[in-house]
Amino acid sequence: MPSTISRRHFLRNCAAAAALAPLASMAKDPRWKFCAFEKPLQFLNYDETAALLADCGFDGIEAAVRKGGHVLPERVEEDLPKMVDALKKHGLEMTILTSDINNPNQPQAHKVLTTAKKLGITRYRMLWYQYDLTKPVQPQLDAIRPQMKDLAAMNRELGVTALYQNHSGAKMVGAPLWDIYDVIREHDPKEISIAFDIMHATAEGGLDWPIQWNLVQSHLGAVYCKDFTWMNRKTKGAPLGTGQVDQATSEYTVTDPYNMHAMYGPQYNDTPLNYNLFVVWSPGSKEQNSFFGHLAHGWSFAPIVTWNNG
Repeated sequence: MPSTISRRHFLRNCAAAAALAPLASMAKDPRWKFCAFEKPLQFLNYDETAALLADCGFDGIEAAVRKGGHVLPERVEEDLPKMVDALKKHGLEMTILTSDINNPNQPQAHKVLTTAKKLGITRYRMLWYQYDLTKPVQPQLDAIRPQMKDLAAMNRELGVTALYQNHSGAKMVGAPLWDIYDVIREHDPKEISIAFDIMHATAEGGLDWPIQWNLVQSHLGAVYCKDFTWMNRKTKGAPLGTGQVDQATSEYTVTDPYNMHAMYGPQYNDTPLNYNLFVVWSPGSKEQNSFFGHLAHGWSFAPIVTWNNG
């Protein structure tokens, strides 16, 4: 896969992503797999992506294998092995594969998962379901159950696990978590599990996210650690510890992939440069007692300069 990024841009982004390295050192427990979602790095080729995330100290990646992803579903047999080889070269694994799959009858679904399994990738994130809010909710959940049953059967046959991520939004199935859990709990967690997203759980549930967390423990397959702030009644990604997500979670033990979404882009309140120059002046007077006063003909000049970066 050819690279179209200049060396200067690549190094600039390496420096930015290197800020994540201290966070990666948190994952010392061998039961945890500490990985990053590589979607923001799709401008890099496979080797550059692997090298960058390896330098940051991650164990693996969540790779976008979907429409517009780093690997396109129609080219999965050709390109996914290349990406996996690049990861192995740098000591990384593909911990999770992000897909457009939520029904085994979708085009490319079987090919994508079969190829992934051959390469040792056993977890994939599903595409979300959505509600039609002009209709009752419960019948729509009941309509999802047969799809989930068929999906579970395919996963059992192939030896892979589907992960359903809770995502905030009025039309998103799984936003409050109880709804999608009620469907998923009917299946073996080795076939379908929950990818618990603390950012979206907090956005939807506020202070009651621990209830949701407790609810899904039987089918917990991954944890997404992200933070956010509210902006114009919408969520906006923020660096961990600077937003709305509760940081006091040390009482909980996570034993599944610990996925770090890349939420470290420029913030709306970021001010890379802010230069201000203030000048105070006074008209000249006829009476001057100093050399400089005579030299300036009585005019006074008092500049105030501030320079901010951050």
